[in-house]
Amino acid sequence: MKDEKNMSVVKSPSVGGVGEAVYFIGIGGIGMSALARYFLSLGKKVSGYDRTKTPLTQELEESGINIHYEENVELIPKDVDVVVYTPAIPNDHKELAYYREHNYKVVKRSDVLQWITESSFNICVAGTHGKTTITTMIAHILRDSGYGCNAFLGGISANYGTNFWSSDRAVCVVEADEYDRSFLKLVPDVAVITAMDPDHLDIYGTPEEVENAFVQFSKRVKKDGCLVSKYGLSRADELNAKHHYTYSFVDAEADVYASNIKVENGAYKYNVKHKEWVLNDVVLHMGGLHNIENSIAAITVAKYLGIDDDKIKSAIASFKGVKRRFEFILRPVSSSFGGGQEGAVLIDDYAHHPEELKALITGVRSLFKDEKCTVVFQPHLYTRTRDLADEFAESLDIADEVILLPIYPARELPIDGVTSELILHKMKIDKKKVLTKEEMKEWVKEHQPKLLVMCGAGDIDALVEPVKEILQEKGV
Repeated sequence: MKDEKNMSVVKSPSVGGVGEAVYFIGIGGIGMSALARYFLSLGKKVSGYDRTKTPLTQELEESGINIHYEENVELIPKDVDVVVYTPAIPNDHKELAYYREHNYKVVKRSDVLQWITESSFNICVAGTHGKTTITTMIAHILRDSGYGCNAFLGGISANYGTNFWSSDRAVCVVEADEYDRSFLKLVPDVAVITAMDPDHLDIYGTPEEVENAFVQFSKRVKKDGCLVSKYGLSRADELNAKHHYTYSFVDAEADVYASNIKVENGAYKYNVKHKEWVLNDVVLHMGGLHNIENSIAAITVAKYLGIDDDKIKSAIASFKGVKRRFEFILRPVSSSFGGGQEGAVLIDDYAHHPEELKALITGVRSLFKDEKCTVVFQPHLYTRTRDLADEFAESLDIADEVILLPIYPARELPIDGVTSELILHKMKIDKKKVLTKEEMKEWVKEHQPKLLVMCGAGDIDALVEPVKEILQEKGV
């Protein structure tokens, strides 16, 4: 483990050759908005386009960024130095086509992250699930402890209400996105790999190619760098670094794991064990047993960086989580998570992969052992639904009752025969149905569930507040 005192402190990373004006196509995306905020913090002129006005784009506008919501070349600035786009933008997008045809410097989001991180010490968190929470935890520990970092997050930190913050220290904590192989442009000093499960098969084609990409990512760790990987990953023998630590929830075969887990006063309390050290009485105020495991990965990174034990524990105890990651919209009234709560419990989560759903529902059950668990899930992408329908059904069967919303298409066109019913017919539990958004809200009014979990990566989050109001009106 490193001695934090020996880590050099230098100025924050800079991006050479960008110029003074940057335009973002798809500025409302979580990763794009973090970069927009970064350039704004450098004093650049930032503007952008997005298809839909959201609370996030409104925040960007309030910070001084000019955004329009119509795909129209008459509205775009012509005096920009760099145009940044997300892979979710189609190639025939009018604004993207205009900039390309007129020979502007047009780059992907991943290219910009590569520029930013070329001059910094980089902590890059990758994995098909869990990476947003772990990235945010690490960044919070570094900020809360006074270590300092620039954070580029894939979610909104509940502690700070943002997905980006800057620091005078040239340390970057980056969520490393495997979509479109973007993370292979990063060069980590410290890398985390949480999972290599099949996902984005529209890009990779096969599960083996997904794994190949993660193996390549591990090989991008710098010569004297550190890799922290989930214990038991397939092809683990191909994941190598000078310093390599495996982590697990409770498997003592891993290098770092949790022991003596308790639920006390509405929080998890546990020890984190390594053969060379023990961190006793860690307290986490975030639901879900999988988040204990996430904290172990973050703590392992912090220990490697030489951060003081008490500062690590204080940061974990003050960590409020990430918006839409096991986020309590309505909390139990009682002082303890488990059992006997009064009033409805409403949990919102971004889970959109079968393993994420499994972790989410299992975590909910660990906290509310005696309550009926109702899950509302919106599948995200036709290809993911088609490729992983069996796995989705298996994970959703852990719940007592499931409502499926229609598939959220995002960047995709419909695929014949691929609907939410594909998952429904593979599920084994009796209480299951597919409803429209309006039908789902009416169902909540009628049935008044005591424990409701809403999850998905599409626009289901827009339904959370209306459902909350329904449950409060009913006095559930």
